[in-house]
Amino acid sequence: MKIRMIIMIRNTLILQLLSTVLFVQGCTSTNEEIKSSIDPRIRPVWSIEKAQRWYAEQEWIVGANFTPSTAINQIEFWQEATYDPETIDRELGYAAAIGFNTMRVYIHYLVWARNPRGMKERMENFLDLCEKNSIRVMFVLFDDCWNDNPDLGKQPDPKPGVHNSGWVQCPGGSLVDDESLFPVLKAYTKDILDHFRRDDRVVMWDLYNEPGNSDILERSLPLLKNIVSWARQVDVEQPITVGLWNWGDKFRNFNKFQAENSDIITFHHYNKVEQLKTKIAEFKEFGRPMICTEYMARTRNNTFQSHLPIFKQENIGAINWGLVSGKTNTIYMWDSVYTSEPNLWFHDVFRQDGTPYDESETDLIRHLISTSK
Repeated sequence: MKIRMIIMIRNTLILQLLSTVLFVQGCTSTNEEIKSSIDPRIRPVWSIEKAQRWYAEQEWIVGANFTPSTAINQIEFWQEATYDPETIDRELGYAAAIGFNTMRVYIHYLVWARNPRGMKERMENFLDLCEKNSIRVMFVLFDDCWNDNPDLGKQPDPKPGVHNSGWVQCPGGSLVDDESLFPVLKAYTKDILDHFRRDDRVVMWDLYNEPGNSDILERSLPLLKNIVSWARQVDVEQPITVGLWNWGDKFRNFNKFQAENSDIITFHHYNKVEQLKTKIAEFKEFGRPMICTEYMARTRNNTFQSHLPIFKQENIGAINWGLVSGKTNTIYMWDSVYTSEPNLWFHDVFRQDGTPYDESETDLIRHLISTSK
């Protein structure tokens, strides 16, 4: 009862804040600014031909999921008090030095709800830093992974030796079916997409990471369908996707909806190379370009050496989990507790000083990317 009351109070505060923000913006905008670029028609899923033409115009999309080493989660990444452009710029430089050209980056509705304009200004700054380093961005708007009940303010310190101990869901498993929050989530989705709808620094929109994860299951499905509808009411020029990630029967309805509503097929793969080849063969039936937006788990025999050459051979984009070891603790394996740094890192490519975890990996990455041009 106490948790439910906290959630209700938080939702009420967010709705009040949103109403105030929209009122102030409306009063201070010119008529030209009030005119929305949101198309009242639903933007259709791209045709296979359009998707293929778009992909043919791109360089090989290769990079990492990026959170600066000084942030434990999306909220600490983007909050005004902890946004860290100096670290971001330095660590993007590590990525650029090995040829990475794309970062997949999570944002959070709570930071936007606190100050929509400030959030977008920080996103603009981040995109400037990415452009400086010849990197484009795939933003992720929602996420069902890890910890429920996200909140603003000081984020928790990392739990020693625990993978992603402070990562938070968006909006949170306790809120995914709370329709009283949907107006805020709709405004967040539309405002972010509308602001960056023509920005060529944004390569793609990944609307919802691993919907149904954390035992949320189909409680997320109505929200996912709404998010896709809200997003397609914005005439974005970039492709829209929702990545496939779980092949179990419980996710059959998710997979069908996600595949049917993605301009480009994206997917996650943390298994061995034999299973990867099987999945690629299955996904080819969609006839659409493919990007693997999460892979590389060394302790599961999922490595740059085993997987990246296949992605290049098949012309599949490749975005591994993790760039620089930091507060997310993703050098440690899922569902384990470590007392010291493991000899075999689970994720991540660099130490905070820019030293590669394994120089043979970064040499391979650099070589494969340079020979793809």
